[in-house]
Amino acid sequence: MRDEIRNIRELLRAQSYVTDAGIATSLYLSMALGKPLLVEGPAGVGKTEIARSLAGALNTNLVRLQCYEGLDVTTALYEWNYPRQLLHIKLREASAASDQEKEAVIFSEPFLLKRPLLEAITNETRSPVLLIDEVDRSDEEFEAFLLEVLSEFQVTIPEIGPIKATYRPYVILTSNRSRELSDALRRRCLYLWIDYPSMEKELEIVRAKVPAINDGLSAEITRIIQSVRKLNLVKVPGVAETLDWAAALVALNTHQLDPEVIAETTGCFLKNEADLRKFEAELRAGTLKDPLIPNL
Repeated sequence: MRDEIRNIRELLRAQSYVTDAGIATSLYLSMALGKPLLVEGPAGVGKTEIARSLAGALNTNLVRLQCYEGLDVTTALYEWNYPRQLLHIKLREASAASDQEKEAVIFSEPFLLKRPLLEAITNETRSPVLLIDEVDRSDEEFEAFLLEVLSEFQVTIPEIGPIKATYRPYVILTSNRSRELSDALRRRCLYLWIDYPSMEKELEIVRAKVPAINDGLSAEITRIIQSVRKLNLVKVPGVAETLDWAAALVALNTHQLDPEVIAETTGCFLKNEADLRKFEAELRAGTLKDPLIPNL
């Protein structure tokens, strides 16, 4: 099993996703046991990127269902293509077919609009990666519907009948914990918590995702972000903000940080006015000085 886990780490690394043994083991067990993987953690730490990287590593499709308040079954599963149905009816009005036969035609698969869940279930070539992103933003009724789908990977369309997955998708659910998920959903999933990375891991991520950056600048950026996270902020910068800042500095042809450059680019990693003011005050007061952070 260790070889398989090592192989997963290497495959993800080839997708520029820096992982560790815990993440690789969770992915391996999720695939081996055929169970969804629920990934929780702060915003911006790479939860969604796991699914994208896994799909790339497996050379398969990524099917994403973005959850939000008010998401319903129709939007997530399927809809009928009503304009096409009406056009077909008008073109066949003179047909000798019975009403029952006409209805059977327009409520058939060619007139079906597949939404993410049905698209994932009906993949006919290989198992896709199904990403159910920010499931905590959906309501409890939709969560209950998900339980049924994730248990059997089968849905029933009244006009067509049951549709069961030929290739079960690899399922990854993400949550920012904006609300507590039900015990029933958690029982059906393996669980992975991803926290803010260590200095060493974040530095490796920056260098993997922004290869044009020089070693000194990447180290300075990572050290500052690590210090900023220790402040009492409204919105703590995640790895996504670290990468945004690194890419911005490369675009500005910056090779070394100084207070002026930091002040001009703070909006890359802080997205709240109160946080900006607090950081600027700390910067002016020199309280962010750290023996590991040069040029401040």
